[in-house]
Amino acid sequence: MTLDRKTKMKHEASKALPPPPVVPPGVVPVKVPGSRRTLMARRGFGTRGQRIPLLTNHFNVKLSSTTDHFYQYNVALFYEDGNPVEAKGVGRRVLEMLYKLYKPEMGGKGFAYDGEKTLYTVGPLPGTTLEFPVLLENLSSNRTVRGGSPSEGETKRSRCPPQSKSYTVKLNYAKKIPSQAIFNALRGQDSEHFHEALRVLDVMLRQHAANQGCLIVRQSFFHNDPRNSMSIGGGVVGLQGFYSGFRSTQAGLSLNMDVSTTLILKPGKVVDFLLENQNVKNVSEIDWMKAKMMLKNLRVKTFPSNFTQKIIGLSEKSCRQQMFFINKKSADSRSDPVEITVSNYYAKYHNQEVFASQDYPCLDVGKPKRPIYIPIELCELISLQRYTKPLSALQRAKLAEQSTLKPHDRMNCVVNELKRSNYAADPLINSTGITINTMCTQVEGRVLEPPKLTVGNGGVMLPRGGYWSFNNKTLVEPTQITRWAVVNFSARCDTNSLCRDLLRCGKAKGMRLEEPHSVIQEDMNSSRNPAPIRVELMFEAMKRTLPGLPRFLLCILPERKNHEIYGPWKRKCLVEDGIVTQCMAPITINDLYLTHLLLKINAKMGGLNSVLSVEHLHSIPLVSRIPTIIFGMDVYHAPPGRSDIPSIAAVVSSRKWPLISRYRASVRAQSSRVELIDALFKPVSPKKDEGMIRELLVDFYQSTHKLKPKHIIIFRDGVSESMFDQVLNIELEQIMQACKFLDDEWDPKFLVVVAQKRHHTRFFQPRSEANVPAGTIIDTKVCHPKNNDFYLCAHSGPIGTTRPTHYHVLLDQIGFSVDDLQELVHSLSYVYQKSTYAKAVVAPVCYAHQAAAQMSLFGKFDDMPDTTSSLSGGGDGSSGGGGGGSAQLPELHENVRSSMFFC
Repeated sequence: MTLDRKTKMKHEASKALPPPPVVPPGVVPVKVPGSRRTLMARRGFGTRGQRIPLLTNHFNVKLSSTTDHFYQYNVALFYEDGNPVEAKGVGRRVLEMLYKLYKPEMGGKGFAYDGEKTLYTVGPLPGTTLEFPVLLENLSSNRTVRGGSPSEGETKRSRCPPQSKSYTVKLNYAKKIPSQAIFNALRGQDSEHFHEALRVLDVMLRQHAANQGCLIVRQSFFHNDPRNSMSIGGGVVGLQGFYSGFRSTQAGLSLNMDVSTTLILKPGKVVDFLLENQNVKNVSEIDWMKAKMMLKNLRVKTFPSNFTQKIIGLSEKSCRQQMFFINKKSADSRSDPVEITVSNYYAKYHNQEVFASQDYPCLDVGKPKRPIYIPIELCELISLQRYTKPLSALQRAKLAEQSTLKPHDRMNCVVNELKRSNYAADPLINSTGITINTMCTQVEGRVLEPPKLTVGNGGVMLPRGGYWSFNNKTLVEPTQITRWAVVNFSARCDTNSLCRDLLRCGKAKGMRLEEPHSVIQEDMNSSRNPAPIRVELMFEAMKRTLPGLPRFLLCILPERKNHEIYGPWKRKCLVEDGIVTQCMAPITINDLYLTHLLLKINAKMGGLNSVLSVEHLHSIPLVSRIPTIIFGMDVYHAPPGRSDIPSIAAVVSSRKWPLISRYRASVRAQSSRVELIDALFKPVSPKKDEGMIRELLVDFYQSTHKLKPKHIIIFRDGVSESMFDQVLNIELEQIMQACKFLDDEWDPKFLVVVAQKRHHTRFFQPRSEANVPAGTIIDTKVCHPKNNDFYLCAHSGPIGTTRPTHYHVLLDQIGFSVDDLQELVHSLSYVYQKSTYAKAVVAPVCYAHQAAAQMSLFGKFDDMPDTTSSLSGGGDGSSGGGGGGSAQLPELHENVRSSMFFC
């Protein structure tokens, strides 16, 4: 790299802070009426359960200095013509060289750069505004094969000087952040600068990894080491790396470090990648339209130049047919441009015969108006290029299988990487005065007793290790199923044997299943049709066979639930005809499989499989004696890259109090990627509310002897800590308004708990290679120094390392004791009706996720235009207008609206 030594620096005396950020167009700031609610403080610690010593992947951090300030600067990069730099990845290269050559002008200060628009220093830079012109070689430049007339000398790659680009870097002072804020927060004091100070430390660790050549993905880093990669098919590779982040805990500041996995494209020959990506054996079978979409914006190394370049497309013709003009250099003058094919050019001027790809398109690595064509066989994908498209079911399964680590293997990986990183040798990290211990933190956990479960005929089961069995047991509320039938979508299955065994197992569990009216087999000619047509044809055949619509349909699919028929079939049954349905795939059918199938069927048809014994005896503290409704709330988002598909919000609620094991759902569509639920309260007139909460409260009232709940317990999933304030002051406010809208005198008490699964804290047994026992709870040392939170491993982890659920109690107006609340949360992991094992998170949250995911499968969003308008609305599952666009969720048929269709 070279640098222009003519340096321009501007020092401005004014230290005025920049103005507040501009509100984006179309965004209306939310004004919350009245006083704002704040997170509740911890009331104490739990005492129940057997105490157990544990290790965790938190590493103690010491800060020796408290008087320093971190200084934040905004970074702006511009091209020579004054346009801002939009390309990603350029910033680190520019800032790295800027520091090397402008260190004296920057007062000798090192800095931490986040790779985007922010830079931090320990202590101030010489001025509030600094400006540096920088000249960098563009190593990806290659002007050899252009669609046009190359200039003199371009006929030989060796004579082509590297092209350079000029940048202007502007640094503007933004704010200063006291490191003392960290100490204040650790002592339980509110500090507005605490999270900013932790972000500075996080950015320093990420820059340390970037300096080692790692791929940085948010707070994770990934070494370019083939030993850490795992192929999952389709040319996609799972790459193992590490997450790191600082957290405040009761034991002080800690570094949370964990194994992380990201997806990258398999480096190597582009041809080999395309063959694997499209699952074909020969180049002649490659779909070049798909290849063009797949390769766009990827970076390749071209040979023999070893230049790195970005693909913008493919040539319109094959390598042997694609022509371009070249200025042939002569001894005395420049001749007229000569037209030549790409393959002939490489043979004549580079002594490089193009054999394998001469009949296929070239890669275009130039610009839209100045293409550069390279034969595809002379290109290799470089390493560490992220893959962000959705994975297939097979790829997801392979990734889960290969990325699984046993507890001690995971712990050793983390400890070894922390030692390898050697943060103590980094001058910038050292200047902050922090020291990171390389030993895992020791904590004390407690193993809660599993709740007893009541089954049929007054039987009681005591789960062991988070599991229980219905062997020789009957269901607590079995249903009677009449008027039902079986439909088979071309699956290889002995339906007579299946029906016979299903009736036998149902009888053993106390269910009364009549003989199915008939088994409708799909016509072989119909199986070639698209899925929606196959479903319609099956219904036509069913109506010809049956005397009327059945109450229940068992649907046999040729593959698992990801089969294309699943969504259209569910939509047809649940939306159009109001028929409860259960899908199955006949892979291995035995009594265990049929028992689990019957658990789902019984729950969907209105029965209960098991209940908590304390629930059956009406002895749950503050729940069983006072009318209580439990909400589970979640938002389901489309895969990355599909901003045209709305997100689906779901709220489930308990019904028929004093039960807490039976639920129903309300579902809405809303703006894509928006996590806050906006349809909880939707008044459309002074006397009409079409929100989700009203629908569920009315159902509770009607199913519970016309009682209104005095206690409302809310479990919210999927929100980060930065959104806790919005949950308390926007979502909870909507719920309260929905209650007041029904009855202005009604004033229930609330408990709000957030369940987090997307975190990186893990626990290990120091003298065992097994996972922590089911029921392990931790509320000390690594938990928040002030707020009310705890970690719970309710489930058993037979594979890999158990991920605990991190529960945050934001508000408790009801007044639960610490032990009673922790026991309630633990018990709610055992009421998931479709399984015989404890769930990792409370059942209401699981149901909300299932309801949203299932509704997303049969919502018609494929042809919907991208929109950022409000897509929420009223009605049971419908979504009405917001200004500027709307999405429609189909409304569930009234026959199934209050059922547990999501089981």
